[in-house]
Amino acid sequence: MKKLNDLIAKIGACLQSPILLLVRLAWGFQLCESGWAHLTNVDKTAQFFQSLNIPFPVANVYISGSVELVGGILLMLGLFSRLVSIPLIFNFCVAYLTASSDSIKALLHFKNPDAFINDSAFPFLVTSLLILAFGAGKFSLDYLIEKVLGMKSGASGSGSGS
Repeated sequence: MKKLNDLIAKIGACLQSPILLLVRLAWGFQLCESGWAHLTNVDKTAQFFQSLNIPFPVANVYISGSVELVGGILLMLGLFSRLVSIPLIFNFCVAYLTASSDSIKALLHFKNPDAFINDSAFPFLVTSLLILAFGAGKFSLDYLIEKVLGMKSGASGSGSGS
């Protein structure tokens, strides 16, 4: 049983970077689309933000849209991945607290965890948390920069799994 477990662990370790790349590309692209939609529909998005009682709705459209657009591009490239995951996490926590507060209440009261998980902010938040925790992986500019500069893995998010 130990040999089987070791084999599965080795296979899993080999899959870390390709899976991190897949996650970064898929959700980074979705972030870019979302940010672009915010920035090209400022009035409509600001009205929505205003309906949620978000202060300075126009400014927040630009902030949120920029964070998503730039964050998505950086995630797809695997550049400054861990760093960019922090404003993304903040962005989607704010999204939950404003646009999806009912799903948070349901989750905290153990009534309807599906509402929290099925919220559109959930995959973006989880992706940002994954990248913060594991880095971008070996198929990233972060990893390439670390190798070129001779830095030790981990500081900029190589996701080497160690």
